[in-house]
Amino acid sequence: MISKTIKANSTEAIEKEIQNAISDGFKATLAIVFLSIQQDWNIVSEILNKEGISIFGATTSGEFIDGNIEEGSIVMMLLDMNPEYFKLVFLETGEKSTFENAKQIGLEGKTAFKNPAFIIVSGWLSNEGENIIEGITESCSREVTIFGGMAGDDMSLKGPIAFTYKNSSDKGLLGLIIDEDKIEINGIATCGWKAIGTTKTISKSEANIIYTIDNKPALDMIIKYLGVDYDFSTGNEIVTQIGAYYPLQMEREGVAPVMRTAMLANKEDRSLICAGTVPQGSKVKFSLPPDFDAIEKVVEECNELKTEKQQEADALIMFSCVSRHLSFGILMSEEISQVQEVWKAPMVGFFTYGEFGKSKTGKHEFHNNTCCIVALKEKK
Repeated sequence: MISKTIKANSTEAIEKEIQNAISDGFKATLAIVFLSIQQDWNIVSEILNKEGISIFGATTSGEFIDGNIEEGSIVMMLLDMNPEYFKLVFLETGEKSTFENAKQIGLEGKTAFKNPAFIIVSGWLSNEGENIIEGITESCSREVTIFGGMAGDDMSLKGPIAFTYKNSSDKGLLGLIIDEDKIEINGIATCGWKAIGTTKTISKSEANIIYTIDNKPALDMIIKYLGVDYDFSTGNEIVTQIGAYYPLQMEREGVAPVMRTAMLANKEDRSLICAGTVPQGSKVKFSLPPDFDAIEKVVEECNELKTEKQQEADALIMFSCVSRHLSFGILMSEEISQVQEVWKAPMVGFFTYGEFGKSKTGKHEFHNNTCCIVALKEKK
């Protein structure tokens, strides 16, 4: 399988890049498209559809291609994957719940292939991450492969979009279902964050809202414990310092912690709104801001994946939390470049509002503040 990565800052420019990519007889069948909410995904989809290329797309909070981070742009991976080896399914939360739609995607995969794998992007469904995983696994298999990310919208928090040809929605759920008997797919969800302090208890929460930690208002607890402050001028503000630099690690027995990022805070009830569910009674620790050690841990786990499961890759897709970009700063490009060097294959990715994937010791689940890397290789 051949993959080619291209980028541009306008729809006119990306059309030229597509033509250049296919000018040598390369027969692209599938495009992985990640673009800024500022770009017109409908026009991009029309351009690709005219060439007979299927579209798997999401808006972003920053894009990257190979080792380069972009902003406000369009990045794309073109693949010549046999159309019989994949299927695209787009559903929208509305009459049916996200769980029901995810369950339907799982059924579609099970019907299409004996051994389906799922790469998922979703719209503004941040408190539905676990439901997406649960829906697919309930209808398909607990052991099924699921990786992906929640779309972004350049941190405007107004409505990120999942899209394919003729379909787009901020409540959309888009599944790229791949035949694992034909395409080898392996991936890992890894973060490299170090825990700090004592274990604390989520004493009151509902879905993705944390009201109290150790019976104290969640926002006050974090401000006091971590020594950070924020000037709230409205009821809800982006808590950049807290979410990016001090994510929570939900502890589980025998498996790696799962990360939860505080995206918003409510100054009235002093609650935190996270980018994922935090069950009441959960045991958590805060995290230290990242350094080179975090990157080294991520690269180490990617190298282990390569050694143990997948030595070669035709294509790489990365879903990395926007909070990593905020907290890592200029180190972020170092992480992306080093991960790509593990397999030395073309790579495309974007900064997400949440990630789907499997950690080294965990199950497939919904993450925050995590890097999910997926390697694809056509079987011979």
